[in-house]
Amino acid sequence: MAIVLDHPETEQQQQTWEQARSKGIDLEKLPRHIAVIMDGNGRWARGFGKPRVEGHRQGARTVREIVTTCRELGVEYLTLYAFSSENWRRPKLEVSALMILLETYLRAEIKEMQENGVRLNAIGNIDSLPAPARKALEQARTATADCKRLVLTLALSYGGRNEIVEAAKQLMRQVQNGELDPETLTPELFSSALMTADMPDPDLLIRTSGEMRVSNFLLWQIAYAEMWVTQTLWPDFDREHLFDAIVDFQRRERRFGLVEAASTR
Repeated sequence: MAIVLDHPETEQQQQTWEQARSKGIDLEKLPRHIAVIMDGNGRWARGFGKPRVEGHRQGARTVREIVTTCRELGVEYLTLYAFSSENWRRPKLEVSALMILLETYLRAEIKEMQENGVRLNAIGNIDSLPAPARKALEQARTATADCKRLVLTLALSYGGRNEIVEAAKQLMRQVQNGELDPETLTPELFSSALMTADMPDPDLLIRTSGEMRVSNFLLWQIAYAEMWVTQTLWPDFDREHLFDAIVDFQRRERRFGLVEAASTR
């Protein structure tokens, strides 16, 4: 679980704690790692008769609010599904606009991430991103490398199946080189070959827009994550929705494949 500071560092954090408590959130039992499938930007734009890119712009504002709220609450890890490996099949104009938006967002947020202790991380096929976006990503990662309050991971050109295949290839090469006995392979060892090796598995997976699927996101890592799905489109998602998700998470009994306590009596 996330570690909560004894005293809020700012008045804004105090207000966030008070709002969370008023919703019934136990700040000592927060999910340590929250992962989000941000869905519904295009539908949001269509509903207002706007180009799809306007939905993505509004979605970027939502990202800022949710990152800020997680940091103020004391959540340690936040992973956002920003661009899937399948998203390259979208119209070229939309993909181009998304890459420009990513670059703009990263450059605009570096200073605030540094000031607020947010370390930027990224998973996925980063080499497939356009050069300007890759450069902005690397600059942001370098500038925030020493930040320790929240690890913000962007999944970019990411696909869960591809990640698992690449991990398997890596381990197979170790076997071929005599560095690994296949009989010693464990789930923990396999996890260490994934892109997320340096972070805990998600405790809570949030999906917006009401779709009931995981869309090739963190397929290995979410094996025991609690799922929370909302009909709300990502551009309309705010801290109140995040609070609702955390409240629901805290009401559940996480069994990790075991039977519930009452059944063992």
